[in-house]
Amino acid sequence: MYTQSFSVADNADAARPGGLKAVERPPTEAEIALQARFDERIDADEKIEPKDWMPDAYRKTLVRQISQHAHSEIVGMLPEGNWISRAPSLKRKAILIAKVQDEGGHGLYLYSAAETLGTSRDQMLEALHSGKAKYSSIFNYPTLNWADVGVIGWLVDGAAIMHQIPLCRCSYGPYARAMIRVCKEESFHQRQGYEALLVMMKGNEAQKAMVQDAVNRFWWKCLAMFGPPDNDSPHSAQGMRWGIKRISNDDLRQKFIDATVPQAQVLGVSLPDPKLKWNEARGHWDHGEIDWDEFWATVNGHGPCNKERLATRVKAHNDGQWVRDAALAHARKQQQRRIQEAA
Repeated sequence: MYTQSFSVADNADAARPGGLKAVERPPTEAEIALQARFDERIDADEKIEPKDWMPDAYRKTLVRQISQHAHSEIVGMLPEGNWISRAPSLKRKAILIAKVQDEGGHGLYLYSAAETLGTSRDQMLEALHSGKAKYSSIFNYPTLNWADVGVIGWLVDGAAIMHQIPLCRCSYGPYARAMIRVCKEESFHQRQGYEALLVMMKGNEAQKAMVQDAVNRFWWKCLAMFGPPDNDSPHSAQGMRWGIKRISNDDLRQKFIDATVPQAQVLGVSLPDPKLKWNEARGHWDHGEIDWDEFWATVNGHGPCNKERLATRVKAHNDGQWVRDAALAHARKQQQRRIQEAA
């Protein structure tokens, strides 16, 4: 799943204590030449690989974006995971279990991609668990009923796909390659969520009302997933210059709306935007204003489930320490055995 925090700085990006910043030294001739070669490769749309020279700012931006993306996949398991034991049928339970496992796998792919940039898994997890790192604000809202699970598949994963497909062409090779598999699986998640809602919309009036209620609660939050407006997105311009980002926040948001309105019409639900109207001149759907105050409040830790999500994630990590210890002990034992056999 995508996180809007690609466009939001971690707390770790704050200024040094006392407001002092390190004085940057002028680049050497060798560094200028390396930068020029890097820019040429970016302009030629070449892939940058882990052992290639890259500017520190490019590396830092990638670590922040990829790690936040990974955090969002891991935390994103929680809202739907809460419904595994309450799924309405064995079929839906099996689908949901598989989906939650997929999201966990996506997080692992992305942590591995970030590790190629020189950061460690422990560093990334410490940033998440301490609250320094961001993850998608969409996961800080509760899943109140079964229709929420279908809407997450349809709208949240649909928004994720809209953003992630361009990331398959990201200039950083490991990230781009990880996204190819992620996008294939997210596409399936979106389709199964939509299918679950289609089934509910063929049910009784209570089921139809449940779907509409879920759409009403998640629609605006999904639009905010694409991040702040381009004029207020501090990292977008440089990210696009480096080929990390391919399409702006506002353009992605518009593409999502244009694709989703016909799907809502087929489904038989209304989208909660009185200003939603087809603009023939633009060839796009016009829409209302997003509540950015709510968005920033949730990003900054004041959403309805921020504390619960982080506490649950930290507890799961701590409860799994024995598994990690056992795996490391087994690896050391195997290594010692190979050394003895080679002697």
